[in-house]
Amino acid sequence: MHLVNVPARLRQLGIIPVVSIEQVESAIPLAEALLTGGLPCAEITFRTAAAEPAIRAISKTFPEILVGAGTVLNEEQAERAVHAGAKFIVSPGFSPAVVNYCLGRNIHVFPGVCTPTDIILALEAGLHILKFFPAEAFGGLKTLKALSPPFPNVEFIPTGGISAANLQEYLRFKKVLACGGSWMVKSELITEGKFDEIKSLTEEAVAIRKKAQAE
Repeated sequence: MHLVNVPARLRQLGIIPVVSIEQVESAIPLAEALLTGGLPCAEITFRTAAAEPAIRAISKTFPEILVGAGTVLNEEQAERAVHAGAKFIVSPGFSPAVVNYCLGRNIHVFPGVCTPTDIILALEAGLHILKFFPAEAFGGLKTLKALSPPFPNVEFIPTGGISAANLQEYLRFKKVLACGGSWMVKSELITEGKFDEIKSLTEEAVAIRKKAQAE
């Protein structure tokens, strides 16, 4: 059983910080910056060797932070992420192996889609919350609005090219569950230890989300 309703929590938060972390030592101060900035959530991408230990460190130190794993490309990575404490799995595309692994273990999985065919494959697997990736490169909100009518039961997590400039516009669209973005947690900010700046950018993003949700 899930201790937390992941989709409901993501809908409430509205934003998923997509993190690429090079050094596990950065995990705790990053988590603190997100938490104090008002966004207790992080998708740690499996693009670096530090991803798995970072997920473990944040999950153990800050159980109130919803930690997931991103850029999960195969079952082995999914297994490592879940064992490290990831509460949800995100993939850039639709991998039957990753999806089946997660569904078999009651782990929320959000595979990447960008075409009607991708969405149909996900629906056939029983999934209704999907990552729309890469969002801006595939036409952004215009494409998302065109894809949504044929699939009325699908909600999307657009990721890729999302920023403070277009976040509110995406969140206004009722088929968007939450937006994934890295603008407030850029790799260089983490590497350079600019956690105060990350906190400020996070606070700005939360303010934008609150404005969108109030409309």
